[in-house]
Amino acid sequence: MRAATRTATAAVIVLLAGTVGPGPAMAAPADSRQLAYRTAAGDFDVPESVLLAVSYLQSRWDTNAGTPSTVGGYGPMHLTDVQSTTARPDGPAAADPRGDAARPALVPAPAPRTTATQSLDRAAALTGLDPQALRTDPTANIRGGAALLARYQRELGAPLSTDPADWYGAVARYPGVGEADGAFADEVYAVLAEGVTRTTDDGHPLRLAATRVEPHRSPTRPRSDGVECPVTLSCEWIPAPYQQTGPAPNNYGNHDLSDRPARQKIEYIVIHDTETSYDDTIRLVQDPTYVSWNYTIRSADGHTAQHVKAKDAAWHAGNWYVNAKAIGIEHEGYAAQGTWFTEAMYRSSAKLVRYLALRNGIPLDRTHIIGHDNVPGTLPTTVRGMHWDPGPYWDWNHYFDLLHAPLAVPVVPRGGTVVIDPDLRTNKPRFTGCDTDGTCPARGSSAVVLHSAPSDTAPLVKDLGLHPDGTPSTMDISDHGARASAGQRFAVADRRGDWTAIWYLGQVAWFRNPRSAPTATPSFGLVVTPKPGRATVPVYGRAYPEQAAYPEGVPYQAVTPLQYTFSAGERYTVGNLLPSEYYRATTFAGTSPGDWTVIRGATRYVQIQFGHRIMFVNRDDVLILPS
Repeated sequence: MRAATRTATAAVIVLLAGTVGPGPAMAAPADSRQLAYRTAAGDFDVPESVLLAVSYLQSRWDTNAGTPSTVGGYGPMHLTDVQSTTARPDGPAAADPRGDAARPALVPAPAPRTTATQSLDRAAALTGLDPQALRTDPTANIRGGAALLARYQRELGAPLSTDPADWYGAVARYPGVGEADGAFADEVYAVLAEGVTRTTDDGHPLRLAATRVEPHRSPTRPRSDGVECPVTLSCEWIPAPYQQTGPAPNNYGNHDLSDRPARQKIEYIVIHDTETSYDDTIRLVQDPTYVSWNYTIRSADGHTAQHVKAKDAAWHAGNWYVNAKAIGIEHEGYAAQGTWFTEAMYRSSAKLVRYLALRNGIPLDRTHIIGHDNVPGTLPTTVRGMHWDPGPYWDWNHYFDLLHAPLAVPVVPRGGTVVIDPDLRTNKPRFTGCDTDGTCPARGSSAVVLHSAPSDTAPLVKDLGLHPDGTPSTMDISDHGARASAGQRFAVADRRGDWTAIWYLGQVAWFRNPRSAPTATPSFGLVVTPKPGRATVPVYGRAYPEQAAYPEGVPYQAVTPLQYTFSAGERYTVGNLLPSEYYRATTFAGTSPGDWTVIRGATRYVQIQFGHRIMFVNRDDVLILPS
C-alpha cells in the first residue's frame, strides 16, 4: 500500500479509536482492538499473528492507560521513549546490601540512570503519527510497532512475506537492544505455538490462534561456558569481581566465596529491581567496590546475565542470614515509578527461577520466592533502611502462573488462614509519591491495603520499624507498613461482612474481601502462637545461633529482637522450620578465625509471615498448631 494511503488510514483509525488516558476505558466493539492489529498488519505487510505475538511478549496486549513501562516503553507494542520518564530511588542510601554486622557497613553510591533506545521516535518518523498519539493511543501504537517490524525486515533484505516463518530476524531485532541472539524471537514463536486468548486491561478481548511455525532462524551467539541458566534462556556470563581492594584483608569485593549447597542449603530466591538501566547495572556489578547479585534480566527482551555462581554468596538483600542462603535476581526497572514490567522479562525470570528452584530443591511458593521487600531488617536499627523493591506493581499472581505454581488454590471453604489474592485488573490502590506532583497512576497492584478497623476511612495499621513515633502507615509508594501481597498467607483474626482481619505486626489488620469480588482465598495450614504462660515472645530478623555455638576467636553475633511485639492470642502462619546458622566470611583469603565456615547452633527457628516481611521466632517460644 502507498505511504499516503497508509497515513490516511491511520488518521481515520486513530480518530475512531480515541485516546486512552488515565480515566476509565470507554465501551468499544468487542473486535475493535483485534481489528486494529489486523489493519496495521495489512497496511504494513506484516503477518497479523507475528504482530500479535510480538505485542504480547512486550505488554500482554495491555495499554497501561498510556503510562510507561519500567524502561520507558509505551502501549501494547512497547514503543520506548525513556526521555519522558523520571525515576525515584527505591530505598534510602543508608541501606547495607551485605547486611552483616560483623563487618563495617557497605554503603554503595546511588546508581546512575541512563537512556536506552528511542523506538517511539523512529515509529513516529515511519508513520507520520504524533509521538503523543503513539504513547497514549493503542491503535496508533500498534501501527507504530507494525511499521518498525516492516522496517527491520527490509533492513535485513528479507521479503515482506505472509509466512510468519520468514520474520524471525525482524522479530529478534524488535526489542531494540543491539545484538540480537534470537532468544526473544524464540519466545515469540513459542507464543505463536501456544496461542493466547485474553481480555486487555481496557476491556478488549483478543485472540491469537495457536499456530506451530518452524521459523527460518539465523545463527545465534554461543553460550558462555558454565553459565547456570536453562538452555531456552538467552543468558551470558558477566562475572562480578572477587578481588582485594585495599591492603587490609577485609578490603575486598564484591561477594563472598562459598560452596553451596554442600556448605549451606539455598532457601530463597530474592526478586529485586535494578533502579537503573540494564547497561548501568552491568557496569555496577563489575565494580569490585560495589555490591553484587547473581543475575540481571533486561526488560526489553528478557536477556539474562549471570554474575555470581549459585555456590557463592552475593551481597544484595541487606540481611546476611538471607544473603548466605539466597540467590538474588535483579530485574531492569524502577519500583517507585508506578510503571509496569514487560512480559518478556516476566517470562525469562520465571524460566530462570523454575530452573534454579528445581536444581536447588527450593519450593515454588511465597515463603521461598520472595521480594526484596519481604526480607527483614537484621536489627531494630536497620529495619527502616531496608529496600522495598520490586514494589506493589510486581504481578506476583501472573509470575507464579508462569512458574506453573499458581498462588491461590482454594482447599477449604472457610479456613483459618487466607492467601492474599487480589484481581490485578480491579485492585488499584491509589498510592502516592511516584512522580514529582506526589501522585501514582491508578495501576493494578498485587498488594491490598490494611486498615486498623473495617472501614475505608479508618487509619492504616502501624509499623514501628518504619514509623518509630507510632503514627499510622501511609499510602506512599515506599511505605509498605500496611500492605499484604499476593501469595502471602496470614492467619485470620476476624471477619465482618465484606471485611477480613488478619494478624499483622502484632495488630488486627482489616482489608476489603467481599464474596462478590474476593481479594483473598481461604486456606489451611500451620500457625504459631506463644506457648502457654508467655505474654509475649521476641521476633527476629535473622536466625543466628546461640552464643555457646561460636568457636573461640569468632565474635558472637547477637540474636537481637526487633521492635515488634508478638503477644499471646495472636497467630502467624508458618513458612519454614530452620536451623540456626551463621556463615562466617570476613576476609579475602579466609584467614580470619572461623572464616568460610557455617556456625550452627542448637537453637531452631520458625519462619513466619509476621508483616509484609518474613521474620523468625525461636521454636522453643511458640506452639505450632493447625489453623
